Amino acid sequence: MAEIDDMQSAAVWRQNSESGFIGLSKSNIFRVIESALDPLILVFSLWAVALYFEGAVRPPYLILSVIVFSLTFPASSRLRFSVERMIFSILFHWIWIAGLLMLVGYATQYLQRFPVAVIINWLWIAPLAQIGGGLAFRAATPWLLKLKGIPRGAVIVGMNNQGVSLARNIMGSIYSDIDLLGFFDDRNGERRRGQGEHRLLGKIDELVAYVKQHRIQFIYLSLPMIARPRILQILDELKDTTASVYFVPDMFITDLVQARTDSVCGVTVISVCDTPFRGFNGALKRLSDIVLALLVLALVFPVMVIITIMVKLDSPGPAIFRQHRYGLDGEHIVVYKFRSMAVTENGEVIQQARRNDLRVTRIGAFLRKTSLDELPQFINVLQGRMSVVGPRPHAVAHNEMYRTLIKGYMVRHKVRPGITGWAQVNGQRGETDTLEKMQARIDLDLDYLRNWSLQLDIFIILKTVRLVFRDSAAY
Repeated sequence: MAEIDDMQSAAVWRQNSESGFIGLSKSNIFRVIESALDPLILVFSLWAVALYFEGAVRPPYLILSVIVFSLTFPASSRLRFSVERMIFSILFHWIWIAGLLMLVGYATQYLQRFPVAVIINWLWIAPLAQIGGGLAFRAATPWLLKLKGIPRGAVIVGMNNQGVSLARNIMGSIYSDIDLLGFFDDRNGERRRGQGEHRLLGKIDELVAYVKQHRIQFIYLSLPMIARPRILQILDELKDTTASVYFVPDMFITDLVQARTDSVCGVTVISVCDTPFRGFNGALKRLSDIVLALLVLALVFPVMVIITIMVKLDSPGPAIFRQHRYGLDGEHIVVYKFRSMAVTENGEVIQQARRNDLRVTRIGAFLRKTSLDELPQFINVLQGRMSVVGPRPHAVAHNEMYRTLIKGYMVRHKVRPGITGWAQVNGQRGETDTLEKMQARIDLDLDYLRNWSLQLDIFIILKTVRLVFRDSAAY
């Protein structure tokens, strides 16, 4: 019974750690401010516009303020976003909120209670004010951190991959008020090789004494699941301290794709590796793919005809190059591209395109640079073989090589491959001439699967369009 109580407590601690970014839990001042910042900005911007045009905030504005606040509170956290993505997120959410308000206002005729000038000006002032507020909040974070006083001490138990990754995140975040002092680990230096230069504070048996002596406030347990007896022992010993304890899940958890609970014959199970596109999410993803593919093909059809003619005139061979790739669930699919090389390699050994590659034709160099060679893949999207956004498909020969070298490589095939992806818009486009480059690409692919949303897809599409003509990694 004691073990059950300990494991239940552990589950609660783990849930608390997942409620926000490490060091930014829901009780944190940053999260509190972020929750109310956008709703208050929208309300105050509405009042400001009302005062400017009407000289007073009439009852209809107060009613609208309550509705707006209810729809937007609590606001989502954007501190970890880049400035570019923060702006996109604000505009994306504002379009939905404003569209909903306009639709309901028109249907109920409540919209007539507001002057047209007020409505038009609020529609552009509100998101600009949100963006300004977001930028100001980011600039104020160092000052807010100082208000919180001395950084809170933390240690990590277990110098393994997930523990080192957590350490990098803590030390690399300007929004964290955590002072990471080091690691506790029982393994010798030889077994810890490859984990970087991090301070080792001692053996795990020395943990409790160190926590008491240095008044440590955060303890992150980064131990494998097979160490259950050891974890229970540590938890029991830590009951004599006031430190907050969090679990850093090992590879069986961190490699999950949209981890969720399910039921099999009445028994609750946890999906170890599943696609994020089931049920409503799957229908939404497929519908967005079809709509986008039809729209793009309708717009670029004349361009595709011109490219076909140019490819045929530039060099002998077919205009469309068909290559075997791995698709959903690792099934073989045929992917279409405009031929950009003088060869049509599709065998067991395929050499990736390199800078100044002699196989690339004159028109092919332009097509690859601008990604126009990928346009036929929108036909693959309509066929259901691909998605507009997803992990980029690699040649079968490359798949067979990298699946033996990179752990979790094949997890990216739990979804349809994409024409563009999260890795491509984050600098991982082009040749992967080292294992580290491919590992970085796979890490971003898995990050996309864990954090998928329609908003993220649209953000990736827009960023792809912007990068097409300025990405030097494509050749």
